[in-house]
Amino acid sequence: MASNLTLRPYRPADFETLYEIDQACYEPTIAYSRRELRNYLRFPGAECVVAETGVDKPAIVGFCVTAHEEDWGYIVTIDVLGAYRRQGVATALLREVERRLAASGAKEIALETATDNAPAIAFWQKHGYRTRGVKKGYYPGGRDAYSMVKPLA
Repeated sequence: MASNLTLRPYRPADFETLYEIDQACYEPTIAYSRRELRNYLRFPGAECVVAETGVDKPAIVGFCVTAHEEDWGYIVTIDVLGAYRRQGVATALLREVERRLAASGAKEIALETATDNAPAIAFWQKHGYRTRGVKKGYYPGGRDAYSMVKPLA
């Protein structure tokens, strides 16, 4: 799948599609509102990479929002539609955002993921992220999150 994928920068016309993907990927208490997603996309140092499939009529199947400040990077969210998971889309997005963050001077990337989301934890660990600690009550409803980091070479 990843070989049929095109990665490109976010365009404002993509917003509603990204919002719909985020709603599909996360339960309502965790998915971003339109306002939250817009704010993350406008955050100083924010960047969004979009994954598309198809040649004649490209369709967005995933995206990743990051932030960068000085020597640190942060992954805000990585979203891939269910039908395209386990096909290399998230890995392709992650490699690209890590490359971009490193090129911008980031020495370390951080993120949070729910402590009860075993597939996400496995994904991040597979790609070199390690748990730095637990943020109690990080998510709505009191769910805890692992704070994870990865140094960049």
